[in-house]
Amino acid sequence: MQNQKKPLRILVVGCGNMGSSHAMAYHTIDGFEICGLVSKGKSNEKLNARLGNKYELFSDMDEAIKGTRPDAVCISTYPDTHESFAMKAFENGCHVFIEKPLADSVEGAERIAAAAKKANKKLVVGYILRHHPSWKRFVELTGELGKPLVMRMNLNQQSDGDMWTLHRNLMNSLSPIVDCGVHYIDVMCQMTRSKPTQVYAIGARLTEEIPAGNYNYGQLQIRFEDGSVGWYEAGWGPMISETAFFVKDVIGPKGSVSIVAKEAGGSGKSSSIESHTKTESLRFHHADLGENGKFAKEDTWINLEDEPDHQELCNREQRYFLKSIIEDIDLSAHAEDAVNSLRIAFACDESVRTGKVVSLL
Repeated sequence: MQNQKKPLRILVVGCGNMGSSHAMAYHTIDGFEICGLVSKGKSNEKLNARLGNKYELFSDMDEAIKGTRPDAVCISTYPDTHESFAMKAFENGCHVFIEKPLADSVEGAERIAAAAKKANKKLVVGYILRHHPSWKRFVELTGELGKPLVMRMNLNQQSDGDMWTLHRNLMNSLSPIVDCGVHYIDVMCQMTRSKPTQVYAIGARLTEEIPAGNYNYGQLQIRFEDGSVGWYEAGWGPMISETAFFVKDVIGPKGSVSIVAKEAGGSGKSSSIESHTKTESLRFHHADLGENGKFAKEDTWINLEDEPDHQELCNREQRYFLKSIIEDIDLSAHAEDAVNSLRIAFACDESVRTGKVVSLL
């Protein structure tokens, strides 16, 4: 068990959108102490200014770890650096919080999970939806729908300016259905708690601003052992439509549960990080019919009062990270889920590139 008297010294590696949000959490939560901000460019300078210019800045992770000797490292860089940075952190006796996806390959993700176990250090992956009360309720309610489930989800992002630059850079490592898809594949696996058996996916390259062979639009389908099926769609870029970009809908024999986000799903919101985690309302439709053949129950609307914004969700993620260290929580299942969702996502990516159904058995 971690000594609670001293704050956990944490090194923040990557100071972009997510890195900044996590740093803000560490800056405000008792129990954490930022010991350094690491970035290649000037993003750490901008972040430090927001935090009152209190922290030491570094451009190299090796130098930062040697100079600060942290207890933990937060990794919010591009996916192709995740494995090397996580390995470095574990080699130096640090706990690790790492943004999703865990790595840019299944083998890399497995190596990270194995390194955490070998070092006897905590590994928490940034599956932010696992910390959202409404998303947790969404998953719970699908358990009342019976089996099999039909899961329909998407998150298309119309992007320009800095966001399009970010998306283009991400696509040097991963496709949208891998980078974003792992979130929703993880949700589907939580809903079914069944083994995926096969995937099929399609994709399209809608711009010449990304490398040949890559694609910025993708759609995947998953079959599960219990008969459930899941669909997910993700597209990035200035050409992406904002019509029906936010669909979160699950159907079962006994009815359906849907996230109804009229505000977050409205025009101009697809590129907003804040809107990606909004739920606003859950609609539970009951399939029961009465003697007259009409619906026996009206739809139930669930409006949870606890609707955290994006920063508060990051705060909750980091409180969980701290709790896992202090209370020595067993995170082996968490790591297994992260590797599993990434394995499924990469199978979908393989299907796009080969045009074939990919078996997961």
